[in-house]
Amino acid sequence: MKCKMFAATPRASFFPPMDEEIKAPDGQTNYLIPGSIIAAGVIIALAVLYSNGAPSLKRDTKNTSPDTAAYYASDDPILGDPNAKVAVVEFSDFQCPFCEQFFQSVEPGLVRDYVRTGKVKFVYRDFPLSSIHPMAEKAAEAGQCAKEENKFWQMHDAIFQNQPDLSIANLKLWAKNIGLDQAKFNDCLDSGKYAEAIAKEVGAGTRLGVNGTPFTFVNGIGISGAQPYAQFKAAIEAALEAAK
Repeated sequence: MKCKMFAATPRASFFPPMDEEIKAPDGQTNYLIPGSIIAAGVIIALAVLYSNGAPSLKRDTKNTSPDTAAYYASDDPILGDPNAKVAVVEFSDFQCPFCEQFFQSVEPGLVRDYVRTGKVKFVYRDFPLSSIHPMAEKAAEAGQCAKEENKFWQMHDAIFQNQPDLSIANLKLWAKNIGLDQAKFNDCLDSGKYAEAIAKEVGAGTRLGVNGTPFTFVNGIGISGAQPYAQFKAAIEAALEAAK
C-alpha cells in the first residue's frame, strides 16, 4: 500500500456538514483508469480497460444506472445532494500528504463547482495506511466519532488543515474547537469502537482495486493519486453527460 501522487512511493475553510446515508448496490464493479488519461479518454474508457498497477475490474453490465457506478457503504459520510446523479467517492488517509494535497487543491473546486450546485455528491471512505502512517487509524476513528454528532466534515477539515500536528491529544483538542461534546468524543476515541468498521472500509476498498491513497471513483471510473483538479473536472463532466 502507498500514499501516492503520480505513482509516488511512501515516504480551506470548513464546508457545511451534510451527513446523509446512501446505499450501494451489491456486487458493483468498476473500471480502473489512470488519472493521466482521464482528460483525453474518459468517455471511451467505459468500453476499454486500462491499468495503473491495480487490478482492472469490469463494469456491471446488468445495471448501468448512474448510482451503480460508484461503490460506497450506507453509513459513509457524504457532502451534497444524496440524489445527485454523479458520485465522487474518495478513499483517503488522514495522515497521507497527498490526501492533504487533494483536500487543498481538488476539494475546493469540487465543492464549489459541483457539490453546492447539486450536481455531485462527495463520499468520503476511510483507507488508513497504518503501516506507514501510525496516526491514520485513530484519525479515521476521530472522524467517525465526530460523525455521531453530525460534525464529520468539520473534523475532516480540522485534521487536514493541521495534519503535521496530528496526535491523540490534538484530535481531542480539535474536537473541542469544533464544538463536540468533549467527554463523549474522548470516550468514543479512547474506546476504539470504530476500529472494526474502518477495517471493513479498507477491505471494501481493496476489493475495488484501491492500492494507495488518495484513490477516487467518479461514477465508477477510478482515478489514482492527487491528480490536478482539471482531470477530476473532465471525469465529472463526462459522467454528468453520460447520466443525462
